Amino acid sequence: MSIGAVRRVRAYGGQFLLLAVLTLVVTLLVSGVPRLVNRLAEQGLREQLNSEPAPRRDLSYTSGVVGTAATTSAMDTARERFDTLAAEMPSQVRSAVAERWYSAEIPPTRLAGPDLAARNLLVDLGLRAVPGVQDAGTLVEGAWPSETWVPGRPIEVTLDADVARKLNLKAGSQLRMGDVDIKGILIDPEPVVVAGLFRPVDSADGIWDGLPPLQRVTEPLGDGEPFIVVGVVAQTALDKRVAAGWPARFTWRYRLGVDRVDARHLDQLIDGLQQVQRSTPPGLTLTQGVDVPLRAFAAQVDAARTLLAVIAAGVLATLAGLIVLAATLATRRRRSEFALLRARGGAATAGARRSLAESLLVVPVAAALGWWLGTLFPGAPDPTAPYAAAATVLVTLALPLATLAVPAGGATRRDLIRMRPSARRLTVEVFLLLLAGLAAVLLRRRGLTLGEVDPLLVSVPVLLAVAAAVLALRAYPWPLRLVSRLAARTRGTVTFLGTARAGRAAVAGPLVVVVLAIGTAAFCGVVAAGVDASRDRAAERTVPADALMRGERFAPDTLDALSRLPGVRAATPVLSEPDQRLATDALGTDARVGQVTVLLVDAPGLAAVTRESEVDLPIPSALRTARAESGALPAIVSPAVAADLARAGLNDAAFISVQGQRYEFKTAGTAESFPLLPASAGRFVILPWQALPARNTTPVPTSLLVAGDRLDPEALRQVGDQGQERFQRGGAVTGGDRPIGVTVDTRADVRQKLGDGGANGVLAFGFAAGAVGGTVLGLLAIAFTVLAGARARGQVLSRLRTLGLSRRQWRGLLLVELTPLVGVSVLTGALVGAVLPLLLNPVLGLSAFTSGMPVRVAFEPGLVAAVLALGAVALGFAVAVEALNNRRLRLGEVLRLGEES
Repeated sequence: MSIGAVRRVRAYGGQFLLLAVLTLVVTLLVSGVPRLVNRLAEQGLREQLNSEPAPRRDLSYTSGVVGTAATTSAMDTARERFDTLAAEMPSQVRSAVAERWYSAEIPPTRLAGPDLAARNLLVDLGLRAVPGVQDAGTLVEGAWPSETWVPGRPIEVTLDADVARKLNLKAGSQLRMGDVDIKGILIDPEPVVVAGLFRPVDSADGIWDGLPPLQRVTEPLGDGEPFIVVGVVAQTALDKRVAAGWPARFTWRYRLGVDRVDARHLDQLIDGLQQVQRSTPPGLTLTQGVDVPLRAFAAQVDAARTLLAVIAAGVLATLAGLIVLAATLATRRRRSEFALLRARGGAATAGARRSLAESLLVVPVAAALGWWLGTLFPGAPDPTAPYAAAATVLVTLALPLATLAVPAGGATRRDLIRMRPSARRLTVEVFLLLLAGLAAVLLRRRGLTLGEVDPLLVSVPVLLAVAAAVLALRAYPWPLRLVSRLAARTRGTVTFLGTARAGRAAVAGPLVVVVLAIGTAAFCGVVAAGVDASRDRAAERTVPADALMRGERFAPDTLDALSRLPGVRAATPVLSEPDQRLATDALGTDARVGQVTVLLVDAPGLAAVTRESEVDLPIPSALRTARAESGALPAIVSPAVAADLARAGLNDAAFISVQGQRYEFKTAGTAESFPLLPASAGRFVILPWQALPARNTTPVPTSLLVAGDRLDPEALRQVGDQGQERFQRGGAVTGGDRPIGVTVDTRADVRQKLGDGGANGVLAFGFAAGAVGGTVLGLLAIAFTVLAGARARGQVLSRLRTLGLSRRQWRGLLLVELTPLVGVSVLTGALVGAVLPLLLNPVLGLSAFTSGMPVRVAFEPGLVAAVLALGAVALGFAVAVEALNNRRLRLGEVLRLGEES
């Protein structure tokens, strides 16, 4: 049997090669794609974590300011707690910790000395003992503090060289430190000497990230406040001071390593961090922010994996259909062989056993090769071996099952279409339609669990595509018959023969496969366009101009300074104040409703800026038309605030404080959201700046929107900082805190950040793979359709050529016959791909990639052009395949006795 099977495989090498290639592609996808997805997810996670400040990956335990008994070493206590805290962490968190440090610190107290007095500097000095600091720093002057304690010796401290230079200190500087009385005089000062100066070996080393920092001078918070610096002391010196009653604070920091966080196990790590948060020991405070980027990334990965599962279902279903078509085409070509085998006394399963022996020689080898090639893909593997084994078994059985379906009577005519379908076919079609409808209903009711795969719900796109193909098959012959009858009354034969053959063609299988493939490609294109458009809207919501400057308070003339910058065409002020309370009267009587965010906008100026920035921002008419008049200001409020005002009877008269000034407003409309407000902002009040009543004190902007070309963010930042300084020097703020530096965000940068980093690589891969794979497999399915009827068309062509049909007429006949099939399949697939996003979009969770902006899937004009182009390419491809096949068949020989269709 083996020798005969080998000979048959060689004789029908092209057919088995096609089956082997399809098998290889299936196992390659099952083995390699999960690896590639994991690799892309790992890269995205690395980029996300590296883009965050390194201290954000710290789990920082901090004790309060405590005292330690004289018999207990403070550093020994800290060391013991250091190991205990690490041991108590969940294993998934402990394994992710790459670096850890602990320190003991005496809070900053007043420092005095002649070198400080020479520059009239007011300084507070903190003392910190950090194990390992001498290995992380390099001495540039003096020495490290001695670990040998000598009674009566001054406290030895080592400072960062840049810090010492700013404070006019050097190695050997004599100082005194201690508490001060109300007159600023030191009480029982302790002598301090600067033992040496150091520089970090690596300034990015986490050992320097404690607060207050060792490498920088903390600027005074306001007038009359001191500079704050921290110096390194010996552990023994700190122990002695703590034992003498000096207060101390302990810090234990554990930093998660970027390379130790596995994107496949993010949920377990996040759960571990929650457990660490819940089990914080009494007396300690845990500070950590790493769970925020991890949760955001996990949401993106879950959404991307769910989308990939939907795309993979479409691609794998298309491949399964191609394998069935390949097996059917192979058995059809060997129908006479199997009929002869039965005629010679063979059992009903003899042909199937023969096909199984042949498949066992080809399919397992191709499957193993595809699996091995998939293992060469970069990335960590997923446990997909059982799926590859199941796919191999199914493909191996495809050819024997197709052989069992071959009619026992030998050749049959396949161009005869029954007017009434058989009960069996009708039952199957009705079952498919009902199953697709049920799955769609369940999908909308239950939704998809992001990150998990529900076989039924993930297969909804496949079922809907099959259902659409069934409906197309039902409607397909009727218009062709009508056209054929009309063509029969004309003089030409090409149109009549082409439409007649197209209406009789058995295209059920190929049409379903083409619809699946094109539907998958169109689905990817439509969803990708929807995500891109939603990202544009998200960027416009964050920055509804070309640039947004955020600060504390800008001087009124900052707008004039901005207008003088190159490229600036327009600018407008914005004021935002969170956590404001509503009042029932001008005296400030609390309305006893929740706090709100107040947004003050100059509606005409905002309209001008958005117009210059080419941003489509609908501004409510109540804000646009507002003018400075007596009475309450018209306000746009969120639905939650509107409901509270209605319950309190304040729709027509409520009061809100803006920078200390109370304004009366009335509800003129509601809005779910508004640009410049976070997506999570559910309570806000928007007032028109241009309608504020004239008062001695007028509001000043906290943000500025700028429109222009080729704006320089650094120049904008500099103008903004100067505007804040002018406002503070103008006397409105005296002795207050220093203003925070201005931040400048451009809409282009915000849009780029939305499309880069995170799990966007996984999402882009899914869209590209689905679109390209669906298109290629669709063309391959069309090629199968052409090859399935190639021999019959060859016979017809040869007969017609003997009757005088020209080569040009033959090409026209081929186009007329293939155009309906290609057109119906491509259009049906495109329609399925355009409708599927409307059904699936609410359950895919793609807003994780758009900064919370809901993804809207709408009709894309480009889809029409893409469908027309794809149809033209598919038709040209079909004609090319037919021409190549006719050359191979040598049409002059297909009329020999015994040739069959």
